[in-house]
Amino acid sequence: MGFGNYMVKEVMKEIGNRSREFYEFILPPVDMIFQNDKLTITIDMPGFDKKEIKVRLNGNILSINAKREHEVEGTVIWRQRPSSIDKKMRLPIEVKDDEDLVASAKYHDGVLTLTIPTKTGKNITIE
Repeated sequence: MGFGNYMVKEVMKEIGNRSREFYEFILPPVDMIFQNDKLTITIDMPGFDKKEIKVRLNGNILSINAKREHEVEGTVIWRQRPSSIDKKMRLPIEVKDDEDLVASAKYHDGVLTLTIPTKTGKNITIE
């Protein structure tokens, strides 16, 4: 293999590593929708097993962690898919601190959907 081919291979590997890091720390894509005193958060996490995903809500900080093992035989030419996700998000709402109102999560077809009850506001009378 010539020096040029070696450099191309190394550059391609580095691009793959950078794009994977981008996915792990910046992405995955998230939608947040507020409706009927609930915040629904949808997160694309294809390829992870439900048992590999940990979700924690602390105040209005949502943490999502997931890790998967890549068992590979042979030489890796290109690797872009993330092996882990570590994302923290500040939610734009005040979360209810009530035992009866519990956040729920569902994971289906690589999509994690969280439903979080929120505190409702009070109308303010103007005098």
